[in-house]
Amino acid sequence: MIASFLSRGFRSVLFQIRNECSRPSASLQSAVLHGSYILCLGIALPAAGFAQPQTQIAQDRARLGNSTPLLNQTDPATVRDSEQAPQKAPGDGDKPDTSGNLLGNMWGGRSWLYKYGITLDIQEFDELWGNATGGTPSRMDGNGGTGAGTGPAYDGVTMPTLTVDLDKLFGLKGGIFNISALQTRGRSITQDHLGTFNPISGLEADRSTRLFELWYQQSFLSDTLDVKIGQQDLDTEFLISGYGAMYLNANFGWPMGPSVNLYAGGPSWPLSSPAVRLRYRPSHQFTFMFAAADDNPPGNRYNTFCIQDGGNCADPTNQTTNDGSGTRFNMGTGALLMTELQYAINPQPADLSKATKDPGLPGVYKLGGFYDTALFPDYGRGGAPGGPNDTTMPRWDRGNWMVYGVVDQMVWRPSLNAARSLGLFVRATGNGGDRNLISFAIDAGLNLNAPFKGRGNDTIGLGWGIGRASSGLRQYDRNTGSLVQGNESHLEVTYQAQVMPWLVLQPDFQYVWHPAGGIGDWSGVRRIGDEAVFGLRSNIVF
Repeated sequence: MIASFLSRGFRSVLFQIRNECSRPSASLQSAVLHGSYILCLGIALPAAGFAQPQTQIAQDRARLGNSTPLLNQTDPATVRDSEQAPQKAPGDGDKPDTSGNLLGNMWGGRSWLYKYGITLDIQEFDELWGNATGGTPSRMDGNGGTGAGTGPAYDGVTMPTLTVDLDKLFGLKGGIFNISALQTRGRSITQDHLGTFNPISGLEADRSTRLFELWYQQSFLSDTLDVKIGQQDLDTEFLISGYGAMYLNANFGWPMGPSVNLYAGGPSWPLSSPAVRLRYRPSHQFTFMFAAADDNPPGNRYNTFCIQDGGNCADPTNQTTNDGSGTRFNMGTGALLMTELQYAINPQPADLSKATKDPGLPGVYKLGGFYDTALFPDYGRGGAPGGPNDTTMPRWDRGNWMVYGVVDQMVWRPSLNAARSLGLFVRATGNGGDRNLISFAIDAGLNLNAPFKGRGNDTIGLGWGIGRASSGLRQYDRNTGSLVQGNESHLEVTYQAQVMPWLVLQPDFQYVWHPAGGIGDWSGVRRIGDEAVFGLRSNIVF
């Protein structure tokens, strides 16, 4: 009876929305709101033929023949999406498979919620890090910049997520509602000791308890089209390498370019922005995605880049300065317009054991880019502080852009049904140099899946990356008499091991050459030494 009442009520709401959508809009204040037209169009379409859409993580895994690592470590949301394979017991659609949860069925609570389409997911992440060489003391480490440049650090994240399948709840096929929160704690070893362009761990974040994502997604046309609208981070879907996302260095997740060039790193972990995302998949081989989002989640400006007066070099992302709770829903700065085209070769059948012939080694190729409409400080200016052409404050330039390409390609497997396989990934980004810290970056690596007998869900990987300081930043260093920055390179060796169905451990080693391209340490006269960093991450699913 309750479900019938909700269904009638929701149909009434849809009728009112259809009427609203038929009226011309007087004005739209940002590019994000243009997505409302897409949503209106979708609601006006008939409900017949809707299907539950795959996440981007699940889609990449299927296209690569289930050869990607067990966990995509870009951020906690991608870890959750990696683990949320179909959670149903065979033959019983109202009972989820909770064998991968530490708390199991929670005394019947999960099964009861699942009958109504509600899934509660709780992720726990804990990390220990330490650098044995290089590094620099920081004024952020509690010792006033006089401490050691080496030493240990701990950080942790807890992320609860509530997902609602609206088809099960009251019959709206293809509708999904998602809300998640974060509790982040500990200290950032990158801020305290390393001084690299991008964090040594993709989980490092300012301490806070905050809303993470709050969005609604609707699919249409038998799952060939879906639209997501609301507060969301884009690194769960854009710029992803299915193989490269296993690594813990943040450069392998949301890469160096957008992370240091955009305000507060853009709408990426642990920040999210109001956005509309459109995904169209006319076939198993082609996918087109477009997103319009606010480019600056907390609304920071003058406290974001060191080049500006008031810039916070110790914490350049400033995640909690203006929006520590994640509920500001900033839409008053620039629009970030992002698009990506994907093409899969040799797509794999759903059940390889029934394949009549070898489909070939799978691969996924992606090409994309973004344009940011905001104003950015121009690094490439002449003069010196106090001189006739004082460089204390930069000129503001309108707009920013980046292009990128991603390759994920399986290069070997011993047989069609073998769990063991070797995967190669390459990803490159490029952008202008006058208003960015990074002008070019590339990362690449090799993953061996199921490296040992009986360890089908384990993966060992070797990854490498490099980032180039932009010409504008190098000129700014010369103008201000600072050490001129160049290339930063990093190497990572990691092993992802499923110890229990609900526990994954990942020991990790990284080596960084020329941190931040050879930036000066706390003294400003010596470059930070090369860094050897050891780490261990645990992932627990409650």
